[in-house]
Parts: sequence; C-alpha cells; structure tokens
Amino acid sequence: MRLRLPFLPTAALLLCGLALAPALPAAAPKPAVRPNLVFIMADDLGYGDLGCFGSALIRTPNLDRLAQQGTRFTHFYAGAPVCAPSRAVLLTGLHTGHARIRGNSPEVGGELESFDGGREGGIRLSFTRNEYTLATHLRSAGYATGATGKWGVGEPGSEGTPEKHGFDEWYGYLNQNHAPYYYTDYLWRNDRREPIPENAGGRHAVYSNDLMADFSIDFVRRHRDQPFFLYLAYTLPHARFEVPDLGAYAAENWPEEAKIYAAMVTRLDGYVGRLMAELDRLGLADRTVIFFTSDNGPAKKPHGHLFNSAPGLRGIKGDVYEGGIRVPMIVRWPGRVPAGRTSTEPWMAMDVFPTLAELAGAPPRAGLDGRSVAAVLTDPAATLGERPLYWEAPLDRLYQAVRLGRWKAVRGGLDQPLELYDLAADPGEKVNVAGREKTVVADLERWLAGARVPSPHWPAR
Repeated sequence: MRLRLPFLPTAALLLCGLALAPALPAAAPKPAVRPNLVFIMADDLGYGDLGCFGSALIRTPNLDRLAQQGTRFTHFYAGAPVCAPSRAVLLTGLHTGHARIRGNSPEVGGELESFDGGREGGIRLSFTRNEYTLATHLRSAGYATGATGKWGVGEPGSEGTPEKHGFDEWYGYLNQNHAPYYYTDYLWRNDRREPIPENAGGRHAVYSNDLMADFSIDFVRRHRDQPFFLYLAYTLPHARFEVPDLGAYAAENWPEEAKIYAAMVTRLDGYVGRLMAELDRLGLADRTVIFFTSDNGPAKKPHGHLFNSAPGLRGIKGDVYEGGIRVPMIVRWPGRVPAGRTSTEPWMAMDVFPTLAELAGAPPRAGLDGRSVAAVLTDPAATLGERPLYWEAPLDRLYQAVRLGRWKAVRGGLDQPLELYDLAADPGEKVNVAGREKTVVADLERWLAGARVPSPHWPAR
C-alpha cells in the first residue's frame, strides 16, 4: 500500500481552525475567553535536562510542577537544529524550506554582526519588513505584546528588530554572539542600547537573565487587565557557562562545568517558578496558557554524558537527527489542557503561530506551513493525522529531514540517498531501513522534491 502524503497547507486548512474541546468533560461549561499567552524558550536545553523528562541529577521543581499541572509533549520538535532559524520558524510559522533565515550564518548576503562597539561576531541575516510574525498578528488582534531574552533574527539598525515585528516592548540581546555574555554591560530596550553600569569594565555584578525575569514580572503586572502575549527567550543554559552561584550543586563531586550547567538550568527553573507565582497572585493563572520548550537540542558539553541530555537520541545541536531537534514541550492551561497527561502527538515550532492565533480567537492568514494543534492541547482524543514535518540545515552541504508518522528520513546533500528510520521501533535512529522500505523511501523522495524553494542566501550543494 502506498503512503498518502498530504501537500503543504492550503488556505482552507489554515482558516478553518479546530474546535476547542474541553479537557475535563465533567466540568461546568466555561465562557469563551481570550487567554493570555506565555511562550518560554530555553537555549540549548536538552530533551533530558528536566526532571519531568527524565533527569535524575538536575533539579527543576517548578517545571516539574508545570508538567504535573499540564501536558508533556514528548514528540515536539524545534524548527531547526540551531538558534537563528529555529526562532525564525517559531515566529513566522514557516519551516526552513520556506523561511528567510535557514541557518546561523548565510553563505551569501547578510550583515556583519558587531556587539560591543567594534568586536565582530560573524555574518548574520536579518528579517525584512516582509516577514509577518506571530507578534504582529496577535497585536493586530488586540494583544499587548512583550519579549525578552535572545532575538537572533535581526541586527541593530536593520528591518528585523523586535519593535518592527509586532512587539510593543522588547528587552534583551539582538545579536546571537552577544547573547552568551551573561555579564554584559548593555542590553537593548526596544531600539535603544541600555547600559548596565554595574558590569562595566568586566565586572560580574548583574546577571542578564535575572533582568529578563524581572521584565517578565513587570510586564504581566502592567498588562493584567488586557490579554497579553509574552515571549521569554531566555539564554540559559547556552555556553558560556556562567552563573552567580552553584546553589545545591556546590557540594556535588562533579566537574566544575557540570555544576555550573546544572545551576544554570535550575536558575531558569526558578524564573519559571517566579512567573507562575505572580500569575497566581494576580489571579491570572486560569486564563493564561504557558508553553515551555527549547530552541534546539543540547550542544556538546565537556562534561560528557553525565546529564544524558539527549537520552537515547542520536545527534546533538546542529544535527537533523532526533537529538538535534527533539526538545521538551510543556503546556499548561488550568481547566482546559489536561493535567498530568503525556502526549506523543508529533508537532513542531512551525505550528506555534497558528496554534496561539487560534487560542487568541484570531485564525492566521493563509500561507503558513504550520497548522493549529489547539484541539490536541485540550482534547486527549484529538489527533492531527499523519503529515510531513520538515527541517533543513545548510552546513557544508544541505542536510534535510522529514518525519511522517513513524517514519523519519534524513539525507546529507540533495544528491544523496535517503536514510530511513522507523521511530516507533528505533527512536535512536540506529538502523537504516531504506533498503527494505523502498515504497516509503520513494514516496518521501517525491515529497521532498517539492518541500523547499531555493534560497539565494544558502545555495544548496
């Protein structure tokens, strides 16, 4: 039997939406609401670095509680295996075969990145005015929009900065290579460079992510009386490995860098706990949807496999194998998203735009690659059916991957044969079954032939 492959989303699919099903059938009907939307994204956090996703060493009590109060999605994927394109996919709803930004550094074009008054950090590509973002869409629907953390898709002075793409308020790093400096002496507030004088001269007095956590609390306090969208793109636990204190890990018999990494993850967990407590205090928890994920898989760490950051998965950050793109996802919406549930429904970052738009009561315009998973969030019986999920990574050659149901195909180069893995039987992608599943391979080859449009910035080899 031949696979029936869906094509790219049509206008009808994108505009029809999915009816929200109540998660708790016995509960009394609730009035329609426009929920607040909080999307939290870690940086280089591994699939297995949270207690609720299997970590036995790193303490994450607040995220574990978030998972207990919501649903864990164990087959959620980042939009790309590295930072910039992952954020571009999230914000635009386009996968890397169609997004403007497909890698961290373009081979052709882009701007020279400079983040400290002359130090050059590489070539980057920025959003143009043509990118239509989730924030622009939600702001047009009446949401207050705020963001903090790491932007990564627009250089200073370009058309790609947050205030030009739907965010009323922004505070954080614009440059990717600036973002690992946790004791930086400046951050960007909207379009203005704002100094942190306490860190001048190389001093380590103010930890940047603490300021971002403060921004989040201040934002929800000031916008408590209107629906808001808050995008928290923390830079933890990306290297450099720096943290104000080791906390409970100081006494562990681990390599020093391992202690720092664990303390960074636990500090991020503390930020989530602060926000959860503030939403409770303000009476906003029941009408706020919280999403938590990571921008890609874990980077290679000198502390090796101590934390098992990608348990049982092949690859790390930069790879289109599961270890580079499968990331944790937790969603909490009390009374709507089932508590304590685990879902294996596959979805990815390109689905975030249409999903949040539907939750806000403002279905997106046609043309997105993602589709809303709102029904899957709230109804345990709902399913999206089989549909292709796509990634590409332009490195020394064009690496591609597509997942369709249980099948995952990978290739390194447009002229290379497909590797095929049965994720149901082989989640670690150890056994290439392309030789025995020739019909599946042929069908996925045909789909891949139309999956992307060529990019002038990343010419495929």
